[in-house]
Amino acid sequence: MSHKHRITILAGDGIGPEVMAEAVRILAAVECTCGFTVARTEHLVGGAAIDATGHPLPPETLQACEKADAILFGSVGGPKWENLPPDLQPERGALLPLRKHFGLFANLRPGICLPALTHASPVKQELIAGGFDVLCVRELTGGVYFGAPKGRHEENGEPVALDTMIYKKSEIERIARVAFTAAMGRKKRLLSVDKANVLASSVLWRETLIEIAREFPEVELSHMYVDNAAMQLIRRPGSFDVLVTENLFGDILSDELAMISGSLGMLPSASLGTCNSNGLAFGMYEPSGGSAPDIAGLGVANPVAQILSLAMLLRFSLGEGAAAEAIENAVALTIQEGFRTADIATGLPHETQVGTRAMGEAVLARL
Repeated sequence: MSHKHRITILAGDGIGPEVMAEAVRILAAVECTCGFTVARTEHLVGGAAIDATGHPLPPETLQACEKADAILFGSVGGPKWENLPPDLQPERGALLPLRKHFGLFANLRPGICLPALTHASPVKQELIAGGFDVLCVRELTGGVYFGAPKGRHEENGEPVALDTMIYKKSEIERIARVAFTAAMGRKKRLLSVDKANVLASSVLWRETLIEIAREFPEVELSHMYVDNAAMQLIRRPGSFDVLVTENLFGDILSDELAMISGSLGMLPSASLGTCNSNGLAFGMYEPSGGSAPDIAGLGVANPVAQILSLAMLLRFSLGEGAAAEAIENAVALTIQEGFRTADIATGLPHETQVGTRAMGEAVLARL
């Protein structure tokens, strides 16, 4: 019997609609071949929603998301809206509220450098021979981004700004279990990244990870300070398997991981809530890169991250693992056969440089 699912598509701004169009074509193809259906509705978010309604997250958009099994998100933001009040800016007014509203506490960012793309990485070739595959698990709804008190005031006539880094043990426990579970499905190695030598929140973080490790005796747990982790990701990225860290550190390290992988245009991400009894979670899936307004409308953006975000959605929220694997294999084959958008092209003889639409078509042809 065909499974029926429902998703909400939020293409957003900049290159968002262009790359989303390719992901939707891929979705239509795997629906036919894998025997399920996905009812999908498209709604405004970010700058496009501001222009149309005056708010980056209109009520009708939020209501559509509430009725869905998952959100396929594009990207938001651009210079046009950066001078608006903070709560009305596309990122702060849409992304953060969506994460908070749905309790999306776990961010999964795969950092994969395919063997055929090692030359696109800024890391020396001898350090990444054969490519690498690292999963960054980032706590997404706690820490300094959400801690209170937060704000600005004056002391003795000078401005003072205050942000609070705060974590409850329960918040650390739930992200730890996500990371350990992910490690169980990979090489059974988990690195916890903190700053326990100076931060009280990191001391609690490390203590809690050690406790949760008892529930996963097969997983080898190690620890590293965040500054050392940032260096080692460049020196020896292939030695990492799964790393887990808090919100601020994860924001920085996952972007570093994306850069050394060759291009943000290749990397998807998933923001997940609590799993249900079937092991599936409501989630929001989006490319790791931004809206890239400088190339919007030119047809040159890389759609692969959006397409792979769709694959993550199919796997983690809809339970359609076969379709997800088919998409991932098609992308890998497309890259192996030399198709390149501008961000990953280096001019080697075997490469064929293509635009957004042609790259989508190449993946589609290899499904």
